[in-house]
Amino acid sequence: MEGNPKLRLLSYAVILYMLMAFAWWSVLLFVKNKDAFEAKSEYYKLIMVAKHETKNIEDYYNSPLYTELATKYKRQEYMISGEGIVFILSLIIGIWMINRGYHKEVQLAQQKRNFLLSISHELKSPLSSIRLILETIQKRSLTQEQINKLTSNGIHENDRLNTLVNNLLIATRMETNYIPVYESIQLNEIVAEIIEHFKITEPDFEFVFQIDPNMKCIKAEKTGLVSVINNLIENAVKYSKENKKIIVEIQQDHQNTIIKVLDNGIGITDQEKKNVFNRFYRIGNEDTRETKGTGLGLYIVKQIVLAHGGKVYIKDYKPTGSIFVVELPINKT
Repeated sequence: MEGNPKLRLLSYAVILYMLMAFAWWSVLLFVKNKDAFEAKSEYYKLIMVAKHETKNIEDYYNSPLYTELATKYKRQEYMISGEGIVFILSLIIGIWMINRGYHKEVQLAQQKRNFLLSISHELKSPLSSIRLILETIQKRSLTQEQINKLTSNGIHENDRLNTLVNNLLIATRMETNYIPVYESIQLNEIVAEIIEHFKITEPDFEFVFQIDPNMKCIKAEKTGLVSVINNLIENAVKYSKENKKIIVEIQQDHQNTIIKVLDNGIGITDQEKKNVFNRFYRIGNEDTRETKGTGLGLYIVKQIVLAHGGKVYIKDYKPTGSIFVVELPINKT
């Protein structure tokens, strides 16, 4: 993700030229200012000698006229230095902002490329599976058990497509001033239903649901929170290849409703923790990545949580894995 190397070299050459040109003109200004001071000083000295207002050089240098002239000279030097410092700082800040903007544009372009590659795969894979299932049922004589198994697989692939389409629609909604539509919901029941669904679609995983027995109803957008929990659990499933145990905890204190999703997956580095909630961002690149996804799930989670006045962050789960924590303020829910 280096962008166009020729364009970067050209930009560096222009920056170097500007700095060298500024340094040259600064030297010229100082020299011209000094020459002007010395010329005026010599002129005034000759006048004072001609008028017999001074007897020697020492008297001239102590005269009010020379003192005023030297003060103006120093003031002009400070002015040139100050303007030079302001110019250099402005140039450095401008270069930094342009470079940062350029880097972000290149990064976004790469992420969009990854997104297009992943979305193509995410759409093609379940469609191909569903077609294969239907062709198998159509062309072969199958037992009821085989039909049930194929049907379940087809439903699973359809759910994948449905989740993908929902994420795309929600991500689009995020860009147009998303405002939650609040309603009274029982979070425990919603999470329990989601976990039951994952137990069916991910039979290799162990799901543990820990609830607060004193949990009260909250006011939030049901569709939004369902998407948040779905995406967090799906993310935990995606990156937990060895220890397939996922814990979902819900708690309430005096200020917040707290949702935690704990996994024993590969973990997330501190650097990646800053980026995983960005739109289209995924660890690695689409050419080498094995896990499925579009880079929208965690972006959607963050945007929905922020719209509810809450916050989401990641902690390490020892010895390996991650803890995704969502805090929704009670006074807003």
